[in-house]
Amino acid sequence: MAASELYTKFARVWIPDPEEVWKSAELLKDYKPGDKVLLLHLEDGKDLEYRLDPKTKELPHLRNPDILVGENDLTALSYLHEPAVLHNLRVRFIDSKLIYTYCGIVLVAINPYEQLPIYGEDIINAYSGQNMGDMDPHIFAVAEEAYKQMARDERNQSIIVSGESGAGKTVSAKYAMRYFATVSGSASEANVEEKVLASNPIMESIGNAKTTRNDNSSRFGKYIEIGFDKRYRIIGANMRTYLLEKSRVVFQAEEERNYHIFYQLCASANSPEFKVLRLGDANNFHYTNQGGSPVIEGVDDAKEMAHTRQACTLLGISESYQMGIFRILAGILHLGNVVFMSRDSDSCTIPPKHEPLSIFCDLMGVDFEEMCHWLCHRKLATATETYIKPISKLQATNARDALAKHIYAKLFNWIVDHVNQALHSAVKQHSFIGVLDIYGFETFEINSFEQFCINYANEKLQQQFNMHVFKLEQEEYMKEQIPWTLIDFYDNQPCINLIESKLGILDLLDEECKMPKGTDDTWAQKLYNTHLNKCALFEKPRLSNKAFIIQHFADKVEYQCEGFLEKNKDTVFEEQIKVLKSSKFRNSLHLLMETLNATTPHYVRCIKPNDFKFPFTFDEKRAVQQLRACGVLETIRISAAGFPSRWTYQEFFSRYRVLMKQKDVLSDRKQTCKNVLEKLIVDKDKYQFGKTKIFFRAGQVAYLEKLRADKLRAACIRIQKTIRGWLLRKKYLRMRKAAITVQRYVRGHQARCYAKFLRRTKAATIIQKYWRMYVARRRYKITRTATIVLQSYLRGYLARNRYHKILREHKAVIIQKWVRGWLARTYYRRSIHAIIYLQCCFRRMMAKRELKKLKIEARSVERYKKLHIGMENKIMQLQRKVDEQNKDYKCLMEKLTNLEGIYNSETEKLRSDLERLQLSEEEAKIATGRVLSLQEEIAKLRKDLEQTQSEKKSIEERADRYKQETEQLVSNLKEENTLLKQEKEALNHRIVEQAKEMTETMEKKLVEETKQLELDLNDERLRYQNLLNEFSRLEERYDDLKEEMTLMVNVPKPGHKRTDSTHSSNESEYTFSSEIAETEDIPSRTEEPSEKKVPLDMSLFLKLQKRVTELEQEKQVMQDELDRKEEQVLRSKAKEEERPQIRGAELEYESLKRQELESENKKLKNELNELRKALSEKSAPEVTAPGAPAYRVLMEQLTSVSEELDVRKEEVLILRSQLVSQKEAIQPKNTMTDSTILLEDVQKMKDKGEIAQAYIGLKETNRSSAMDCHELNEDGELLLVYEGLKQANRLLESQLQSQKRSHENEAEALRGEIQSLKEENNRQQQLLAQNLQLPPEARIEASLQHEITRLTNENLYFEELYADDPKKYQSYRISLYRRMIDLMEQLEKQDKTVRKLKKQLKVFAKKIGELEVGQMENISPGQIIDEPIRPVNIPRKEKDFQGMLEYKKEDEQKLVKNLILELKPRGVAVNLIPGLPAYILFMCVRHADYLNDDQKVRSLLTSTINSIKKVLKKRGDDFETVSFWLSNTCRFLHCLKQYSGEEGFMKHNTSRQNEHCLTNFDLAEYRQVLSDLAIQIYQQLVRVLENILQPMIVSGMLEHETIQGVSGVKPTGLRKRTSSIADEGTYTLDSILRQLNSFHSVMCQHGMDPELIKQVVKQMFYIVGAVTLNNLLLRKDMCSWSKGMQIRYNVSQLEEWLRDKNLMNSGAKETLEPLIQAAQLLQVKKKTDDDAEAICSMCNALTTAQIVKVLNLYTPVNEFEERVSVSFIRTIQMRLRDRKDSPQLLMDAKHIFPVTFPFNPSSLALETIQIPASLGLGFISRV
Repeated sequence: MAASELYTKFARVWIPDPEEVWKSAELLKDYKPGDKVLLLHLEDGKDLEYRLDPKTKELPHLRNPDILVGENDLTALSYLHEPAVLHNLRVRFIDSKLIYTYCGIVLVAINPYEQLPIYGEDIINAYSGQNMGDMDPHIFAVAEEAYKQMARDERNQSIIVSGESGAGKTVSAKYAMRYFATVSGSASEANVEEKVLASNPIMESIGNAKTTRNDNSSRFGKYIEIGFDKRYRIIGANMRTYLLEKSRVVFQAEEERNYHIFYQLCASANSPEFKVLRLGDANNFHYTNQGGSPVIEGVDDAKEMAHTRQACTLLGISESYQMGIFRILAGILHLGNVVFMSRDSDSCTIPPKHEPLSIFCDLMGVDFEEMCHWLCHRKLATATETYIKPISKLQATNARDALAKHIYAKLFNWIVDHVNQALHSAVKQHSFIGVLDIYGFETFEINSFEQFCINYANEKLQQQFNMHVFKLEQEEYMKEQIPWTLIDFYDNQPCINLIESKLGILDLLDEECKMPKGTDDTWAQKLYNTHLNKCALFEKPRLSNKAFIIQHFADKVEYQCEGFLEKNKDTVFEEQIKVLKSSKFRNSLHLLMETLNATTPHYVRCIKPNDFKFPFTFDEKRAVQQLRACGVLETIRISAAGFPSRWTYQEFFSRYRVLMKQKDVLSDRKQTCKNVLEKLIVDKDKYQFGKTKIFFRAGQVAYLEKLRADKLRAACIRIQKTIRGWLLRKKYLRMRKAAITVQRYVRGHQARCYAKFLRRTKAATIIQKYWRMYVARRRYKITRTATIVLQSYLRGYLARNRYHKILREHKAVIIQKWVRGWLARTYYRRSIHAIIYLQCCFRRMMAKRELKKLKIEARSVERYKKLHIGMENKIMQLQRKVDEQNKDYKCLMEKLTNLEGIYNSETEKLRSDLERLQLSEEEAKIATGRVLSLQEEIAKLRKDLEQTQSEKKSIEERADRYKQETEQLVSNLKEENTLLKQEKEALNHRIVEQAKEMTETMEKKLVEETKQLELDLNDERLRYQNLLNEFSRLEERYDDLKEEMTLMVNVPKPGHKRTDSTHSSNESEYTFSSEIAETEDIPSRTEEPSEKKVPLDMSLFLKLQKRVTELEQEKQVMQDELDRKEEQVLRSKAKEEERPQIRGAELEYESLKRQELESENKKLKNELNELRKALSEKSAPEVTAPGAPAYRVLMEQLTSVSEELDVRKEEVLILRSQLVSQKEAIQPKNTMTDSTILLEDVQKMKDKGEIAQAYIGLKETNRSSAMDCHELNEDGELLLVYEGLKQANRLLESQLQSQKRSHENEAEALRGEIQSLKEENNRQQQLLAQNLQLPPEARIEASLQHEITRLTNENLYFEELYADDPKKYQSYRISLYRRMIDLMEQLEKQDKTVRKLKKQLKVFAKKIGELEVGQMENISPGQIIDEPIRPVNIPRKEKDFQGMLEYKKEDEQKLVKNLILELKPRGVAVNLIPGLPAYILFMCVRHADYLNDDQKVRSLLTSTINSIKKVLKKRGDDFETVSFWLSNTCRFLHCLKQYSGEEGFMKHNTSRQNEHCLTNFDLAEYRQVLSDLAIQIYQQLVRVLENILQPMIVSGMLEHETIQGVSGVKPTGLRKRTSSIADEGTYTLDSILRQLNSFHSVMCQHGMDPELIKQVVKQMFYIVGAVTLNNLLLRKDMCSWSKGMQIRYNVSQLEEWLRDKNLMNSGAKETLEPLIQAAQLLQVKKKTDDDAEAICSMCNALTTAQIVKVLNLYTPVNEFEERVSVSFIRTIQMRLRDRKDSPQLLMDAKHIFPVTFPFNPSSLALETIQIPASLGLGFISRV
């Protein structure tokens, strides 16, 4: 089909645009050959006439179908051209937020300018091991491909990262190195990967700077070779640098900075260690202030300096070296501030004592005068003489800058060399992966020597890239056996020749540098003469003679010749640094190209989307420039020139099956495709058939897609037509039937309504008749009643008016009378007042007149004379009166004396009379008071009567009012009552509703709290099980290291032999003795002479010695306590003569326990001596260092001694408690329960004939105690301690003697009480005698009954005593209750003591037997041979089997070997009962428990655990083996619980099973160890099934089409994905189901607990769901509607499997919920706000990041599907912004749910178990 035939109406094309580069348009009519104009309709609604070029007549580029837009690989596009590439990148970057895209072999990375959560360790794990085309494009995919090819092809790899400044090259290279560090790990312990990553801060600080395009631009290129060993683990690295921009040290453009390290130093200038550098602000230095932008926003240079120093320290650069580096850098800054002063035009000078130069010389350690001289002069050497010539100011400045650049370059190279030394490894490098980080093609307004070198390097890299792409194309064609036709591609060899060939630009530049008077101008003229008009790639600017233009592969670049010679020579005067070196750039570039050509390259092209660093903003112009410059479009062009679209035959058949007819489909898919293509595409040049693929020219896939879409559209139309007709016809028939039915019902309804109307009319007539009669009669009665009422009210009204009128007249007369009288009185009073007032006025007037006269007379002289005369007369008269009065006074005095006597006599008479009168007066007063009181009472009674009458009236009135108010209140209350009833009903309703709501709320809260508690519990379990997993991993690593050390070291090192850590530390007390035994058995391995003396670790030795001394002291204290208790027991024994044998046996038993403690202490001392001996022997100098053998021996022995000390403390405490209980048994106040029990036990021993032997053995033990004590005290330390304690005892005895005298006085008071206690004791003795006659079961009850009776009597006594004081009685009752509770507790303790004593008696009997054996050995060796040793405890032979298995101690290894190590699970699982090994092991443990052989129990359990671990380590990748031992370990654990004797585990046992419980040992600690072992086995089982399922999940759940034909296959491009068609060898969903069936059947055959099977299935389903969802989130091609249907179908099949296995309640289905919701999300509508709300409520198991990721990745497979709009995704994000969930994108596929082992008792009777002969256990026998 011709290309012009595709330009039909509605076809979409791309046209050039000055703003958007390319703009989309749609054809309005078909194109016909010869048309000069195309009618187009733009997307903005405008129409356009597009004129074709009359010369080329090229049609505009066609646009790809929408289903191809957004592809992972640009080569998958049908139309390969620039606008298609640009549009695809833009859609992925802006709409889907995808920054990576493949373009053939190139990974295009667009800088998002935003932190994205796509670089975590979970993403690394997801890409690890995946094919490059299977996952979405990523830098990790490129790194994984390089790593995989290195391991597979044994060939070194290179990753070439290029791009312009700010495109993200350094970050991409950093992530690639992080991937290698994470995936491969390190082969050594030096953390090489951390050092590789730590080199980045250093190199960024000295090699990166701020430019106008990037704040952290790399101004050098670097090639890092990451070395790997043969196991492909990182062992080291090496770095090479290129093209360091040295000119930046002395010059920076506007808005740019120098290298970061200078600004970091200036920011840290105030630090104490930097004071010596004498730095300051960066604006103060010439080399850092030229750009005018010393600060980068958001960057703290001081903190960056700290990071740089930390990185230096990590890489081994010491503090002194760091300060040396900083001194050199500070010297460069001060050198830049050196100023030159011109003397004349040819000479200059430096000011004297110039401070910057002085600081520079101090920092660099050079002479100031000499440096000052040679900065201003130079030396010229001729053949005969040497001249010193001054230089000009400009030359001096240039020389200063050249010196600064040279110093910085040397420092840069030194740092790189030091970094390489730190990254170097002594291990031989097997292969490497190189990461090249170099800036890409650059073009600026002014381009100089630096840009020329950069572009030259990019020309070489582009040539290598073109050749590699061309080579891959050729290999692909040859592999598919397609005829090879030469593809014309751009070859930049002419441009390279122009630069590097003979008489090329570089050659002429070097030649000009050698010329004495060579300048940039002369060099430019040579270039023009040599290449102008001779080379098409070389041009001369029109307006300049100092520039030239080169046509590079990316663009034309104009270079300014100024500075080329100086920068190429890098001129530094010999006198300044005695060194002159020229540029080695060309040699280093050739070396780089040789390295790259020797490796397999992988390309990463970084694109800068905009110049403003806006996140996710795409500038089409800038993107196109970079795409052209980085070679991406050249890759597209090469692909488009050949056959860019490639399909496998199966993919082509699946995609275009709709274009075939049934007769065209053959069994041979290849022939079918050939036949169909010949019909569809006539031109055979448009495609080629390869061996496995079909190759298409550009545009042919789009044509086939058009045919497919047309076919599907026609089929859709036909289907729609048929379905719509069927729907309408069905709708019409349904409507017709409905109409007939409605009519029938309507007519019936009308008839019934009419009959009803007639009946109602007749009834209404009758009702009206009676109603009208009733209304008329009622109206008459109402009228009559109203008339009578009106009459009565009217007559009463008239009478009341007449009465009121008469009453008013009467009251008016009375008022008139009182008013008239008041007026007359008022007039009279007013008249009198007026008359009196007039009289007063008149009299006042007359008095005033008289006064006036008197005043006038008083003023006259005569008046005064008269008055004087009158006064004299009066004085004389007064004198006479005084004389007369004196006379009268004398007479009166005489009379007074006479009268006084008379008065005294009369006074006496009157006094007596007065007393008499007073008495009579009092009587009269009393009588008067009585009268008055009677009168007052009478008055009061009258008042009361009146008050009562008034109150009566008021009460009557109030009663009337109250009655009225009550009636009103009653009516109101009735109304309120009705309202309250209504409110009550409403409240009851509300209460019921609230109760329901509260119940529901509480239930919800309860459920939530329960879930939270379950989550917390699971978290704790998970944390504990993770610790176990880590412990198991470290244990395995320790074993591996131990094996390696065994292989590497032939001579064993001295020290303590350590066994493998088989279980947790809580069983160390069991394993310690066995370890000691092993050490004692093999002395040659633990004690070997060394050449040098061991330096003793005194601190540790003294701590150990102090600890042992404390142990001995505590033991001695305990021994004294035992002696004292023993004396008390002996004294009590003397008083109780009736029980001498019992007490003697107890004392002998206590002595035996003491001897055991002493022997154990002796053992500990021996071990301490061994430690001292081991430390004092000769050994290596490092023996006391942590980790050395002697150090480990010391620490292990110290731990063991501490544990033994704890054990002995517990034994001493047990002895104490027994002694106390025995003492209480002796006291007469106790219930004597212990005595009863002891008598009973002694009686039993007598019956068995064992008490005599026990007594003899104890006597022998006591005889040997002195000798044991002497051996124990062999070093003398214990004797010293004992002497000190004896002195302390004497002091205590003296104090006791002083107190004894005071106590004797109290003894008398206590004798009476003792007498009563004796009586009580006698009574209790009688009770004891009675109890002894009772059976043993009734003794305790009788004692308890007696105690209750006693307490009752005592209670009655105290009740009578405290009858008057209730508080005391209450306190007594409380104390009595407490005593009763204590009594019950004491009873329980005594029961426990009975059980303990029984066990101790058995131990006692066993030790007696051992003593007898020892005595027999002392007699004669021959007797031992002749007479077999008979054990003391011979088990009684029963007729029925007891469910025990007996074996000899020496057969233990054989038992473990046959039952565990060499057992084949398959045979046991098929032929025998499930869990048989566990039952056999437990029956052996039962027999050891029956024999009370703790050593045998310990040894068997330890061997069992170690053997299981060995089996799992050896065959740990076999699911059947791991499942078998998980089942048996759990069964063994359940048996230990079921037969432990604990009540909680005995509920479901039969009586026979309860008889089989363990009697002597508590194995709770071993149960914990077995539980931990089971957890480790379960985790290993999960890892095994994960490894088996992992390869199946993605293929079976995602890629395989379970429903054929639903999902179509899209073009894949050069990066081929795994085929979704089920070929041979690929996994399908049936493969997964078959594997699940296999797992389930194996676990069932092994008898695994059903609950444990459910947990395993839940874990398997979680792995399936997590892996599937993670791959779905990382594969854009899988996110489609049809794939969602496939996933839901696959999940339904898994659910069906759960139903078939009856595992729906296992929680497995819930683990698939995220995957189910993701599949639903792919299928639901995604347009409106309602759809967004539905999605938010539906996807509650997915995180926000996962929902947004799925929506971004959603890709239509067919044209009928629509993409998700950006606005819809933003709506989802807004609705989910308040959701608090994890930001992590991927699920943790390695997560293991915490496992539990619910108790599952077995109903199998142990005595019925038979041991098959196939197990080879003939050496064990049933008991």
